[in-house]
Amino acid sequence: MANYVMLANWTDQGMRAVSESPRRLDAARKALEEMGGRIGAAFMTMGPYDLVLIYEAPDDAVAARFTLMLGRQGNVRTQSLKAFPEDAYRRIIASLD
Repeated sequence: MANYVMLANWTDQGMRAVSESPRRLDAARKALEEMGGRIGAAFMTMGPYDLVLIYEAPDDAVAARFTLMLGRQGNVRTQSLKAFPEDAYRRIIASLD
């Protein structure tokens, strides 16, 4: 499975209902599992982002669908990063030689 990092900020709507955020996270976890993925870690953060999710998805299309599903609910704005695990990183760098 591919790895992804999602950086999220609550929207005004999401902030007004911030007490519902844990329930929304549980629903997001269930939705991603139904798509064949898995949230590995979820963090509330201080700084430029409110939340960080580390998750796995079978492919980029599922990751995009998951991100769009969250975005259209209107509670968060996200930025997603595809993440390469250390072994893949090492293979990529080694292939440069």
